[in-house]
Amino acid sequence: MSSQKGNTSRTRGQKYQNATAFKNNKYGASVQVKIASAKVHDGVCQHCKDILEWKVKYNKYKPLTQPRKCVKCLQKTVKDAYYIICKPCALSMGVCCKCGKEKDVVIPLHTKQEGEEEEGSGPASEAQKKKRKSSRAEDDEHDGDFDSGSDLDQSDSSEGTLDRQSKVTVPHIASLKI
Repeated sequence: MSSQKGNTSRTRGQKYQNATAFKNNKYGASVQVKIASAKVHDGVCQHCKDILEWKVKYNKYKPLTQPRKCVKCLQKTVKDAYYIICKPCALSMGVCCKCGKEKDVVIPLHTKQEGEEEEGSGPASEAQKKKRKSSRAEDDEHDGDFDSGSDLDQSDSSEGTLDRQSKVTVPHIASLKI
């Protein structure tokens, strides 16, 4: 046995080895896998970032459903899974959001104002704005005037014999003889 006392060296190699690496999206990526893969782990040290990336890679990452309590301010403001400190507290104290230690943060936290400025500038965001405007304009063209493009109005105007104010009278049910 390999765990027997005094038997520290093994003579053979590993018995079972995987032929292919694990893929968390082998049968098509689910919504949870897509969200976890797209998540940016900001405000954490390199060690914690590696842990979170491993959890995502091997399908062990489980997102939060409700906010957690921050260990510093004791408010329910922690919205990211596996974090123990909320982003404002970590930003003010300069600590890792996951382990709470004063280490070098790999991806720094952004304040809301900086995030809005980054979204507002740049060629990618301008292209997205143009796409939104063009799609809205196309929607307005199709939805704007229902009367102008219908085939019924064209047939009515070409005949000219129908009066728009004339109404068809429907007899009352009691007066019908069955």
